[in-house]
Amino acid sequence: MFYVIAGLAAGILAGMYFPVNIPPEYGKMLSVALMAALDTAFGGVRSSMEGLYDNMVFITGFFTNAILAAFLCYVGMILGIDLYLVGILIFGMRIFQNLAAIRHLFLKK
Repeated sequence: MFYVIAGLAAGILAGMYFPVNIPPEYGKMLSVALMAALDTAFGGVRSSMEGLYDNMVFITGFFTNAILAAFLCYVGMILGIDLYLVGILIFGMRIFQNLAAIRHLFLKK
């Protein structure tokens, strides 16, 4: 647990002292990629609590989901379709489903 808190503190401090400016035209792609990454992270926590965690599945899923989500958002921008809204909706639903499952698993222990 110490490593998690230390990593979170280091990430917050790095974000405060080394700000990164992202151009507004990439904001939609970044938001969808971030939602995909959060979905994968919560899915990893859920599978770990269920005893089904596999590191290779987690790592490949993390990068594949984030890259595919950003790519679909980019294609939508080229076509003039707001595909990022679909990505945010779907990943948001999956995040809440994973959080509900994590809560249920946590309460059963």
